[in-house]
Amino acid sequence: MKATNERIIVFDTETTGMNMTGPHYEGHCIIEIGAVEIINRKLTGNSFHVYIKPDREIDAEAVDVHGITDEFLLDKPTYREVHEEFMEFIRGAELVAHNAPFDIGFMDYEFRKMGSSIGKTEDFCKVTDTLEMAKRLFPGKRNNLDVLCSRYGIDNSHRTLHGALLDAEILADVYLMMTGGQTSLALSSGSEESDTGTESAIRRLASGRKSLKIIKASADEIQAHESRLDLIEKKGDVSLWRQ
Repeated sequence: MKATNERIIVFDTETTGMNMTGPHYEGHCIIEIGAVEIINRKLTGNSFHVYIKPDREIDAEAVDVHGITDEFLLDKPTYREVHEEFMEFIRGAELVAHNAPFDIGFMDYEFRKMGSSIGKTEDFCKVTDTLEMAKRLFPGKRNNLDVLCSRYGIDNSHRTLHGALLDAEILADVYLMMTGGQTSLALSSGSEESDTGTESAIRRLASGRKSLKIIKASADEIQAHESRLDLIEKKGDVSLWRQ
């Protein structure tokens, strides 16, 4: 995977919460946007960061994740007030996010609340999901942002709470590592090594029992399951299914 030399915006959002059933964004709001600019594979120093006053209270579970409170946002602008400035920053760029469907879902929901004529994020930007990239690079492994930082040797010790700008800055480093041909850093080690060549040492015993019937999940069921785990890892960082 190679990054282009075109303008790339790496971004993240924090929200009032998310739904565990139905559309994850329905009835919730974006309360923070953080974005950083990359050109020619270098961070330019240009960034966009804003806190946003929502039209509803923040879920307690969300406060535990990002630490942003209703009181803190009382004097902040609404999304409508920052929309044009944000669009000017991202328009025409490749927009990079970790578990992009989560953030893009919220953005498109904010667009719809302002009017159907605005369109969708993908009408203005090419969207790239680093979670999907990580799944291709490290299939079957945990791939949340903290894990990727550890895997690529990126210092994220200052990340005690989720924050949109901080997470965007960290993700930018991860993205550049993922797309820069640093394949030696992605080699498995220790317990993750392949077991190729060990099958001859396995002793298989015959059994007179009938084989158990295996009922496999459908493609739609697997996709729904993976999408739910992605959402859990996006805002909770803990998914027992993937441990």
